[in-house]
Amino acid sequence: MSDYRLFEIPVVSELLRGNPLGDPHERILRVIAPTEPKEPLPVVWVLPAYAGTAAALVEDDPWSENLLQRIRRLSASGVLGDAIFAIPDCFTLLGGSQYLDSPALGPYQSHLWEELRPAIEARFATTGRHGVVGRSSGGYGAWVQAIRRPEWVRAIACHAADMGFEWVYLPSFPALARALARHGSVEALVAAFRASIRKRSGEWFEPISVLCMAACYSPAEDAPLGIELPFDPQTLELREEVWQRWLAHDPLHMVEDERAQQALRGLDLVFLDCGSRDEYHLQYGLRRLSRRLRELGIPHEVEEFDDGHRSTSYRFDVSLPRVVQALRQNSPA
Repeated sequence: MSDYRLFEIPVVSELLRGNPLGDPHERILRVIAPTEPKEPLPVVWVLPAYAGTAAALVEDDPWSENLLQRIRRLSASGVLGDAIFAIPDCFTLLGGSQYLDSPALGPYQSHLWEELRPAIEARFATTGRHGVVGRSSGGYGAWVQAIRRPEWVRAIACHAADMGFEWVYLPSFPALARALARHGSVEALVAAFRASIRKRSGEWFEPISVLCMAACYSPAEDAPLGIELPFDPQTLELREEVWQRWLAHDPLHMVEDERAQQALRGLDLVFLDCGSRDEYHLQYGLRRLSRRLRELGIPHEVEEFDDGHRSTSYRFDVSLPRVVQALRQNSPA
C-alpha cells in the first residue's frame, strides 16, 4: 500500500502553440503517484470524457469520489498495485479532441506522446510501459492510442467508448443543422458559442459536440474553420464521401485493418465495457466489436453492466486494478 498524492507539472507545448481555435498551449499535466516510490513504475493515462477536464477528474465531486480519492481507496484495500496515473489536458473550445491529431483542432495525440510522456519521464522513474483508460470519448481515445501508438501502449480499458457511429452520432445531426440555420454558418456558430462564455445553456451541447467530432474526423483545409460536415445542413442528407471518413475512425471499421489487429494482439490487456442501458446505444456497438474480436482471435475481456452512460466512473474500480496488474506482471525485472 502506497500513499498517493497529486502532482501538477506545467507543460509549454510547442505542438499546440498557434492551434486553429486559439486554445492555450500552456497546460497542466496532473499526475497521481506514490509519494515515495520504491521502484520504476508503469504509467496509466486516464483520459477525460468529452466536455470533461483533467481538473474535474482530480478535484472534489460532491456526488462521487475524485480520482485521487479513488486511487487511495483502491490502494489501501490492497487491490491496486503501484503505478503512476497521468491525467492529460486535451480540452478544446469545442469540448475535446478525441485524442487525435487534427489540423482543425491541433495535434493532441502527438502532444500526448511527444510532449507529455517525456514530461512524465523527466519527473518520475518509469518502466516505459503505458496503459490507457477512459470513459466515453476517453475510452475511444484509449482504443486509438493502442492502435496508433503500439510502441508505448501495453494495456487499455475502454468504458463506453464511441463506436457504432451510425447510432452514436446520426441522431444529433439535426441539432447541428438547426444551430447552423439559426446562426447562418459554421464561423458564426462558433463565434456565438465563444461569446456565450458567461452563460452557456444545455442547448449548445449537441450541436457543438457534433461540430467537434467533424473537426476530429473530417477536417478539410478548404472548409469553413477547416471543418467539413458529413451532411447537407439544408436537407440532412449524408455526404457519403465525408461520412466514410467518419466511419474510418469507428472502432468497428478500424479493427478490420491488419495493423490494428497486430497492435491489439500485442497488448497485455484489452478490457471493454458498457452499460446495458447506454443512452447513446453504445452497447450494440460493443457487442459487434466483441464478436469481431472473437472471430479474429484477439484476446479481450468484455462486460456489460446494468446502467446507462452517465455517472459510471465507479467502473474505474474494475479497470484500474486490471490495467496496473497487466502492466506490472510483464514489466522487465
